[in-house]
Amino acid sequence: MAFESINPAIGDVVERFDPMAESDLGTRLEAAAAAATPWAETRIEERCALLARLAVRLREDRAALAALITREMGKLIGEAEAEIDKCALLCDHYAEHAAHYLQDEHIASDAGHSLVACQPLGVVLAVMPWNFPFWQVFRCAAPSLAAGNPVLLKHASNVPRCALAIADLFRAAGAPEGVFSTLLIEAGRVEAVIAHPAVRAVSLTGSEAAGRRVAAAAGARLKKVVLELGGSDPFVVLDDADLDLAAETAVRARFMNAGQSCIAAKRFIVVESVEAAFLERLRTGIEALQPGDPARPETTLAPMARADLRDELHEQVRASIAGGAELLLGGASLTGAGFHYAPTLLHRVQPGTPAYADELFGPVAAVLCAEDEAHALRLANDTRFGLGGSVWTEDSARGERFARRMACGAAFVNGMVKSDPRLPFGGIGDSGYGRELSRHGIQEFVNLQTIWVR
Repeated sequence: MAFESINPAIGDVVERFDPMAESDLGTRLEAAAAAATPWAETRIEERCALLARLAVRLREDRAALAALITREMGKLIGEAEAEIDKCALLCDHYAEHAAHYLQDEHIASDAGHSLVACQPLGVVLAVMPWNFPFWQVFRCAAPSLAAGNPVLLKHASNVPRCALAIADLFRAAGAPEGVFSTLLIEAGRVEAVIAHPAVRAVSLTGSEAAGRRVAAAAGARLKKVVLELGGSDPFVVLDDADLDLAAETAVRARFMNAGQSCIAAKRFIVVESVEAAFLERLRTGIEALQPGDPARPETTLAPMARADLRDELHEQVRASIAGGAELLLGGASLTGAGFHYAPTLLHRVQPGTPAYADELFGPVAAVLCAEDEAHALRLANDTRFGLGGSVWTEDSARGERFARRMACGAAFVNGMVKSDPRLPFGGIGDSGYGRELSRHGIQEFVNLQTIWVR
């Protein structure tokens, strides 16, 4: 079955691509295997120079790459441009800091001297999603390559042109043969790639179901895995919050990328004494969103990436309403071409319903009322996920105390949850395990080798 590149704004097929033949897949795997030792032995300064050249290429091709993202997965053009900018910043970061992150750690022991060295692990398979089709790839590839590991990319099937464009960027930046390759293969062929002797680790960003399958396949072969899965991030508004700032940020935190983000705010937990005032502000902000063509600058709400994702979201909304949630805005697909869904606001969301318990991956905000701060914390932590979360209060010390008790990988006080190359990123629970970005991320795919010398 061919991979289809579909424009979500109009629903039309732009291009079709045949899956990679088994012979071509074998050639790519062998090329990565052959590149592993030479790339590991390449001086880190040269590996980082590749990243610096990639940053230059990303900035030079920014307009065309952003237009590709918008055309293939529907992201607003301004958000697509920002995604390319962020990839360039990431490459710059590791080009500058990788050597420091990977330097030997000298530790006193009974040896004459002893240390921990960061040695390359081998080929890394990156199984990546469509929602940030460049950023997710670079977030894995840049540190892996800097650490001396070749990378194989298995991208989402609905962004094949983005996957090929990324491979073109690496070639143009001078990546040696086999150091970075895109594999246009179906999901059912991933396990065979994991089983290949050259592949030593897997990084997956995607659904819980995909994470469980990949973790099982890698675990059966004792190969390292990092998983960044779904989220149902709480956005907690305490009684002393700046409601104007909180509500303005809430709209951006929920509806950016049409709500198709693992770290989007999904459950708005508001202390009862300020609920009505916050809800009024949130509703006003949502009503101001302008769905439309994501290539036009005046559009502020993008379409969803695929028809099946829109249909699944609508079923979750319907089930949540049937379970007691009150529909204040939206709750339906928009008429016309493309995969547009109305910006939706649910109030009085009930435990056990999809809007409370599951991840709603689209433009739907769910509001829950908390009696007080203690109740708000219980609601925030009443989830099987644990990716991100935020808390809003005029008292930053109070906010930090609250954040430390949130069961998640990233807790933000008076700020929207986001990823930053300088800070580790990842989750707990059903949001996965392992970390990306910063020193912690680059050290996920190295052999921390103890060296003891008399």
